[in-house]
Amino acid sequence: MPCETPVAHGGHVTLRLPRLAALAAALSLLLAIPALPAAAHEGRQQKPGTIPAITPTPQTVHARDDRATVSSTVTLVTGDTADAPAVRVTEKALRAAGAHRIARGTKPGRGGLTVYVGSAAPLGALRVEGPAELPAEGYVLAIGVGRIVLAGKDTTGTYYAAQSLRQVLPHRTGPGAKVAGLEVRDWPATPLRGVIEGFYGTPWSHTARLDQLDFYGAHKMNIYVYSPKDDPYLRARWREAYPADQLAQLKELVDRSAADHVDFTYALSPGLSVCYSSDADVKALVDKFQTLWDIGVRTFAVPLDDISYTAWNCQADKDRWGTGGGAAGAAQSYLLNRVNREFIATHPGAEPLQMVPTEYYNVTPSPYKSALAEQLDPDVLVEWTGVGVIAPTMTVAQAKAARTVFGHPILTWDNYPVNDYITNRLLLGPFNGREKGLAAELAGITANPMIQPYASKLALFTVADFAWNDSAYDARASWGAALKEYAGGDPRTAAALRIFADLSYSSDLNKQKAPELAAELAAFWASGDTRRLDRTLAALQAAPAVLRDRLTDRGFADDAGPWLDATEAWGAATRTATRMIGAARGGRGAEAWELRQRLPALVARAKSFTYTGLDGSRIPVLVGDGVLDTFIDDATAEHDRLLGVTGPPKALTSLGTYQTNGPARMVDGDDSTYFWSNGSPAAGDTVTVDLRKEQPIGDITLAMGKPGSTDDYLHQGVLEYSADGTAWQQLAAFSGQATVTASPPAGTRARFVRARATAAQGSWLVVREFGIATAHAAVTGGPPAAIGSTLHAAADGDLSTVYRAARAPEPGESLDVALGREAAVGTVTVLRPAGETAKASVQLRAADGSWRTLGPLAGPYTRIMAGGVRADAVRIAWSSGGSPQIAEVIVG
Repeated sequence: MPCETPVAHGGHVTLRLPRLAALAAALSLLLAIPALPAAAHEGRQQKPGTIPAITPTPQTVHARDDRATVSSTVTLVTGDTADAPAVRVTEKALRAAGAHRIARGTKPGRGGLTVYVGSAAPLGALRVEGPAELPAEGYVLAIGVGRIVLAGKDTTGTYYAAQSLRQVLPHRTGPGAKVAGLEVRDWPATPLRGVIEGFYGTPWSHTARLDQLDFYGAHKMNIYVYSPKDDPYLRARWREAYPADQLAQLKELVDRSAADHVDFTYALSPGLSVCYSSDADVKALVDKFQTLWDIGVRTFAVPLDDISYTAWNCQADKDRWGTGGGAAGAAQSYLLNRVNREFIATHPGAEPLQMVPTEYYNVTPSPYKSALAEQLDPDVLVEWTGVGVIAPTMTVAQAKAARTVFGHPILTWDNYPVNDYITNRLLLGPFNGREKGLAAELAGITANPMIQPYASKLALFTVADFAWNDSAYDARASWGAALKEYAGGDPRTAAALRIFADLSYSSDLNKQKAPELAAELAAFWASGDTRRLDRTLAALQAAPAVLRDRLTDRGFADDAGPWLDATEAWGAATRTATRMIGAARGGRGAEAWELRQRLPALVARAKSFTYTGLDGSRIPVLVGDGVLDTFIDDATAEHDRLLGVTGPPKALTSLGTYQTNGPARMVDGDDSTYFWSNGSPAAGDTVTVDLRKEQPIGDITLAMGKPGSTDDYLHQGVLEYSADGTAWQQLAAFSGQATVTASPPAGTRARFVRARATAAQGSWLVVREFGIATAHAAVTGGPPAAIGSTLHAAADGDLSTVYRAARAPEPGESLDVALGREAAVGTVTVLRPAGETAKASVQLRAADGSWRTLGPLAGPYTRIMAGGVRADAVRIAWSSGGSPQIAEVIVG
C-alpha cells in the first residue's frame, strides 16, 4: 500500500472494539421511524391476515384471522420477564395507537384490551407456543381477540417484543383501531450485535452517544463498545483516573445503556506504553476497570491494535520474551490472562473479557496468532475485522478460519460504515458482502460507525438487520426500510433521503456509485428525454432543502451539512448541463454555448464545500463522484460533438481510484497531479487515453510514479493503440521504467492509446501524465497571445481553452486558421467568451488565394452559412475593439 494509506482503522483500526456503540448510534435514528409509521396509518384499520413490517426482520411471522381492538382503557398485566423499559415502550406504543388510559392490573380487564408484558401463560388462550425453547433474548409476540401478549425468554426478549409491538401498532389520536392478528416468534442469529465507537477524528458529543444508545435498543442491538480515540484516558493516559465530571458522563451512558438493554463495554487500550510484565501496570489496568465497575460497567475489553509489536515499551519485556511476533503474542496473553483472572474472574456478573489482537485483519497463520491460540485463556473473545482492515466481503469459511487460527471465539469488528480514512465521504449505503450463515459462526457482530453519528444510522440500521437475521437479509430491501423509517414514514422526505443517500451509496462494500442516479442517466443517454432527466435532477437539487426542513432528527442535517450543500450545487450544475444538451440538440447554438460557459463556475462551486477535520484542516467533500461529474463531462462532450469539435482527451482505467486521484489527472497537462490506483495492477489492467476520434498520432509519453511512491508504476507492460477500442496493435514493450516514451511510425492513426500490464505486481500505480501528440490546425497572425494563452487555443478542438490577445488589434491585423487542405465549407462557427466585444469579419480563402467575406462576428456565438464554398483557411479580420478572445473557430 502507498505511504499515504490511512492508518485510521485497519492498519490502524479505529473500528475494532466489539459491540454496538457505533451500530447503536445508527440504529437509534432509524428506529425513530417505525416500520409502519404512525402518520401513514392514522385512522386506518388493519385487516385480518395482514403482516406488518417489523425490523430487524423476525425469524418467523404468521398472520392470524382474528384481530384486537385498541380500547380507550387498556389493562396492562406484567409478568416475571417484564422490566421498566419494556413496560415504558409498551405503554408509549399503546398511547400512540389511541389508548387514553393504561390501567395496571393483575388480571384481564373487563371488555377492553388486555396487554400482557413478560408473561407466557396468556399465550395459551391464543393457542400460541411460549418462548421456553427459544435462545436467549428470543421472544413471542401474539395479537388476537381481546389480548396482546409479549413473552420474552428473558427481560431483554420481552423488551424486544415491545419494540416489535411499537412497529406493529398504528398511530391514532383516539381509540378503536383494529389491529390484525399476528404471531411473531423471534430470536437473534448471533449473541452479540452492536456498535464500536472506535474511529479517529472529531468525537461524538455526549448527547449523540445517548441518542445512539436509544437507537441501538430500538433496533435490538445489545452491545456498545466505548472506544473513542478522542478519549485520552483510554489510550495515552490509560493509567490515570477519570476526572469526576467525565466519570459522571460515563455513568450516564452506562445507565442509559442498561435502560436500552445494551451492554456497555469499556475498552481500555494500553498498548502504546504498557509494560506487559509489570505488576504495577497490571494493577493499573485492574484499578482502572474497578472504577468503571463501580459505575455499572460489566463488560471490558483490552484492544491491542494499531501498535507495534516489534518494539517493546520496557527492557523487562524483551528480557523475558525476546523478540518477534511470537514473543508479542506471549506477552499479550500474559497480561490479558492476569486481567482475566485477577479482575473478571473475581467479579461475579462480569461478561467474558474481549481483546483486539495486533494482527486483526487476516487469517494467515503466524507466530503471533499461534501464541494467542496456545496461551490466551480460552474464554477471552478475540475481535477481528475480516480479511482486510475494511473487508469488502466476509464469508463463513473466513470466519471458521479465524476461529481456527486464533483458537478463540470471534467477535467481528466490522469497519463499516466508518469513514475516518475517507473523511471527504459519507457512507450511506447498506451493510453488504457478508455471507448468509456468517452470524452462526461468530460470537457476535459489531460495526464501527462514521464520525457523523446521526448520518451513521442508515447503515447501522442495515447492520442490525443482518446481525439479527442474516438468513432473511436483503441489503437493498433493508436499505429501503432504513430510509423509510428515518424519514418518519413521510413519502416526500423518504424520496429526498433516498436521492441523497444514493449519491453516497458507494464504498468498499458497495461498489456501485450512485446506482439509482446512474441508471437514470443511462436511460437518458438511451432515450434523449431531457424533460424526464430534468425532473430527476430538479428533485436532486431540491432534496437538501427538503431534508433540512422535514427530517425530525435534526442531527442529520448538521452531520451532512457540507454534503447537502454540495448536492444542491451539483443539482444546479447538472440541470444546466441537461439544458445545454437540449439546446444543442434543438439547434439553439447560442443558448447552448451560453449554458456551457456557465458550467465551470457551477462545477467549481459544487466542489468547493468542505468538511472541517479535528485538526482544523478543510477537506473538500464528495457526493456522487464518478456519476455527477462524469455526466457533466459527457454532456459537455456531447455539446462539443454536435458542434463538430473533438474535445480534450479522456482518460479511462480498469483500476479503482485512491481517494480523489481520478483518471482525469493523467491528461490534465499538470505533472504535479496524478491518477493513483487503490490497489495493485493485475495482468491485463489498463490505463487508456481516448482521443475522442481517430486521428494521426505522434510521440507518446507515459510518466509514472511520484516522490514518496517511486515504486508505484507499471513494472511490466506494453503500449498499444487502436482505432475502435477493440482491435489493438502493440507499439512498444517496457519493463522496469517509470517513464516510458515511444514514437509510432509515420502516418499512424488511432483513437485510443493504452498501457496494459503484462504481469501482476505488489505496488499500486501512479500516472502523472499520459501524453499523445496530435496534429492541430495551424493558427497564425495576431495580435500575439497573452501570457498563459496561445494562438493555437483558437482552433485546438478544446472549448475550455481560450486564445486571449495580449493587446488590441492593429490596423489590418488578422488571425488565420489553416484547414490543412482545400475542402467544401458549409458553416463557420466562432465561439467567444461571454462579454467579448471585439469587432471583426469572418473570411474564407478560396483556391485562387483570394479572401471572401462571409459576415461579421456577432456576440459570443457566431454561426455563418458558407454555402459549400471550397477553401483552405479561415480568417478573423479585426476591425476594432479591445483585446480579442476566441474559444474556438469551427469549420463544418
